[in-house]
Amino acid sequence: MKNQGKSLAELDFAKRKGLVPVIVQDIKTKDVLMLAYANKVAIENTLRTGNAWFWRTSHNRLWMKGEESGNVQPVKEILVDCDSDALVYMVDSSKPACHTGNRSCFHNKLAI
Repeated sequence: MKNQGKSLAELDFAKRKGLVPVIVQDIKTKDVLMLAYANKVAIENTLRTGNAWFWRTSHNRLWMKGEESGNVQPVKEILVDCDSDALVYMVDSSKPACHTGNRSCFHNKLAI
């Protein structure tokens, strides 16, 4: 059964101390570009500006993706998982998502 949409108030921020994980995925290629965390304010900023905002856990502050590199991630759609505790930002950007300059942060393989 497909849901018509969830509101910001329905998201469960309690499980991870006020944060939800956010997968960033290319809307055209479906490539997974990065994983970050967002609090309520970051999501509000994303909705207001149309660009991806996160809570930068390493610096304990809000962060707009690309504020330093210029590689902003325009968000075209936000998907909410079935438990309302994780998001997918569907973005339309040809710019690198990774701070290393790679298109995706997931460019390394785990040796098995």
